[in-house]
Amino acid sequence: MDQLLQHLVNTIIMGGTYALLGIGLTLIFGIMRIVNFTHGELYAFGAYMMYFFATIIGMNFFVSIAFAIAAGMVLGAIIEFTLLRPKRGADIDTTMLIMIGAWIVMQNLEHLSWGGIAKSINSPLPDAPLVIGPVSVSWLRVMVLLIALVLIAATYIVINRTKIGKAMRATFQDSNTAALMGININAIYTMTFGFGSALAAAAGALLGPVFVVTPTMGDLASLKAFAIVILGGLGNITGAAIGGFILAFAEEIGAGYISSGYRDAMGFVIIIIVLLFKPTGLFARAERVG
Repeated sequence: MDQLLQHLVNTIIMGGTYALLGIGLTLIFGIMRIVNFTHGELYAFGAYMMYFFATIIGMNFFVSIAFAIAAGMVLGAIIEFTLLRPKRGADIDTTMLIMIGAWIVMQNLEHLSWGGIAKSINSPLPDAPLVIGPVSVSWLRVMVLLIALVLIAATYIVINRTKIGKAMRATFQDSNTAALMGININAIYTMTFGFGSALAAAAGALLGPVFVVTPTMGDLASLKAFAIVILGGLGNITGAAIGGFILAFAEEIGAGYISSGYRDAMGFVIIIIVLLFKPTGLFARAERVG
């Protein structure tokens, strides 16, 4: 029982950052109908920006997180403006090839800029873990969970309680009608891609100090983000959030009760099962953004 409680705590902590990854990816797909293959690299970019601000410059740790998220948003907006906007209306094959090319370029630029050696980010939080009964967890992971939950809540508020969110949902439902109603579709697309990119960068900035930062760290993160989106249903933000916790639970149980080598495999076993029996995802619905 003590071991199960520890695994559940670890699930909740990792699930928060997985949810950020999934929400960012499904937001972009739901509104823009773009399969964002750069999502994992934006995750890695957030981690490297965290390393740059917190370790190289020596900026305050928590301020560095905010700056890393902002940098991810700016980079996402640049990608949308320079690569995707000129091809607006092109077939999905064209946009997929563009995003795959951007993914390869970004990863190689990270390798060129930062080298292949793993980087570590020091945390100002105590090294001694927080112990509650049989459960032990580092203060850094507690901080990661709290910030992730705040960002998830903020995303829901933006999407469901603001004019920008209303414009995003209107664009998702019918972009032509939204344009006739005076909504600047190009601006909404740029903001949407930037917002989704910021969430990916946030996940990287939060998990960078927990693990290490490498140029290829985005590859597995990208696969997990797609797995989460498939679990939750394409374009379903609530489903993506829940899917993040489901994937984290599958990984934790697989690592704890089978073998640590099966941590990543367990999540994808669930994906295969879901695709076999419910191809639209566990939480698919007609209006998939919200």
